[in-house]
Amino acid sequence: MKLDALDLSILRLLQKDAKLTNKALSSKLSLSVTAVYERIKKLEKSGVIANYVALVSKEKVAQSFIAFCHIKLTQHTQDNVKQFEKEVVKIDEVLECYHLSGDYDYLLKVHVEDMEAYRQFMLEKLTKLNHIGSTHSMFMINQVKHTTALNI
Repeated sequence: MKLDALDLSILRLLQKDAKLTNKALSSKLSLSVTAVYERIKKLEKSGVIANYVALVSKEKVAQSFIAFCHIKLTQHTQDNVKQFEKEVVKIDEVLECYHLSGDYDYLLKVHVEDMEAYRQFMLEKLTKLNHIGSTHSMFMINQVKHTTALNI
C-alpha cells in the first residue's frame, strides 16, 4: 500500500494519541470526518495499523524491574529454534523476544517486580525451557528513551 502525506499525518497523530476521535483528527487535518474514517479503515484493513493498545505504567503495576537476557541454544537446529520460540512466547514476564545473529541466539526483554522475582523467573520458568545452553542477564539502571512511535 502506498501511503500519501495525509495517511502519514493520520499515523503520526494516532501514534501520539490513539484515542483521538475522527472528529478531532478531521479538525487537525482539515478533512471531513468521513474521509478520516475511510482512511483509517483502509490503514487498518491493509495492516498498516496493526492494533490499538493502552500503554500501562510499569511502576504503577509493580513491573519496573527490567532485565535483558541473552540466550544461547545448545544447538541452533530448526527443531530447537521452533521449540524454544513456541515455549518462550507463553511466558508472561517476557515482553519481547528477538532472534539474533552474533554470539547469542535470542534477546529477551523481561519485566518483573524486583531482583527476587527475576530469580524466580529464571529458576521456575526460563531454565525449564529445553535447548538452552547458556544465559547472560543485564539489568536496566535507567530508561533514557522509550517510544512506541515509528518515525514516519
